[in-house]
Amino acid sequence: MSDIKVTQETKVNNVKEVPVVPSKYRATFFMLVSCFALWGLLNNMTDNLVPAFGKIFMMAAVDSSMVQFFFYGAYAVLAIPAALVIKKWSFRHGLLLGLGLYVVGALGYIPATILQNYDIFLWSIFILAGGLSILETTCNPYVLALGDEETSIRRINFAQAFNPVGSIIGLFLAKFLILANLHEADYAERIAMDQAELESIRSVELFWVCVPYVGLIAIALIIWFFFFKSKSSLKDESGPLNIGKSFSALIANKKYVFGVITQFFYVGMQIAVWTWMIKYVMVLTDMAEDQAVDLYIYAMFLFIGCRWLCTYLMKYIHAPRLMTIVAVLGMAVTLGTIYLPASISLICLMLISAAMSLMFPTIYGIALKGLGDEVKLGAAGLIMAILGGAIITPIMGGFIDNNTLSFLAPQFSGEEAAVRTSYFMAFFCLIIIFFYGLFNWKKS
Repeated sequence: MSDIKVTQETKVNNVKEVPVVPSKYRATFFMLVSCFALWGLLNNMTDNLVPAFGKIFMMAAVDSSMVQFFFYGAYAVLAIPAALVIKKWSFRHGLLLGLGLYVVGALGYIPATILQNYDIFLWSIFILAGGLSILETTCNPYVLALGDEETSIRRINFAQAFNPVGSIIGLFLAKFLILANLHEADYAERIAMDQAELESIRSVELFWVCVPYVGLIAIALIIWFFFFKSKSSLKDESGPLNIGKSFSALIANKKYVFGVITQFFYVGMQIAVWTWMIKYVMVLTDMAEDQAVDLYIYAMFLFIGCRWLCTYLMKYIHAPRLMTIVAVLGMAVTLGTIYLPASISLICLMLISAAMSLMFPTIYGIALKGLGDEVKLGAAGLIMAILGGAIITPIMGGFIDNNTLSFLAPQFSGEEAAVRTSYFMAFFCLIIIFFYGLFNWKKS
């Protein structure tokens, strides 16, 4: 970066002496880290709306997974408009717009709760997630810009390491506020209730769905006012955004195109694995939702620990090589999730999260490195790849509803076979990641 002065000798011979975040950017970096934590919290809390809405509105798995379709579909719709905003004005403006949309979307939960209307929830989720899409499109390249390019992958991994910290908080909120307040009545019992009794139960359940989303508006407003008052935000000085020219250049860049495809499948895997984790645990153990989420929380701690470990190991192991190795380990534990006895498969299920820990920021950093003027549109493309969460999660839900892949595990039967074999979707996604690592194995 032109405003980061580092000697050529340091850049070439002694990368370790280059500060990951220069002192003049640390306050901004801290607030950006808060944004990473915020959308991590919201992402993982929203994962738990799938089983919650499935029970509240008595829906099949594929129907309740529309939460993820609307949530991650918003990323595909708003990523490029976000890139245009930060290109025309600044990163700061993108942050203000993204946080503002979150507030509007969260407020939409109030009428959705009062009217007990699933469709209003879905559109509120879309608006909220649109704000998060703009935040991610803004914050990721913003973090990359806060220092030397040689430390950019370490910097983005460091910032992204706080994303699962927010995720842990989101899981606890989901456990104690949302899932713990679901009525114990199952589908058959709810069908037998009269309409007034059912609406009374739903009213309480939806109130607790609404509470954490509306409560988090206060934190979003604190961050919003920081950047509203900020006078030191970086501006994009790379010239006008020529979408046609940039798009042509990006399409011709095999590393970038493969990176977008890989990010699509990675995010799809991550969201699908976490969305259906509670379902998997409930089927194999007969736990209730608020108990099953405990294994999700343990998995998230593994995710966080391995994210920090992998960030450290990248000082010594080339990032694509480390990603390739971890993808192989991920495939092994995914097969364990499918085929091993429950006592072991549950451990393997949690270990999938450990294997996923370094993937998103590493794919992101590799794909964007060296793009130059195309980095803004390139970043938007990688955020649009989050659409994978909207596509792959319902596909996996369909596998569960229809027992599509049960023939691949004949030793199991019924719902257990369906939920186990649905994880072949994750196995396939890890194969894509493995080959992207190999593709970049020898590249700088």
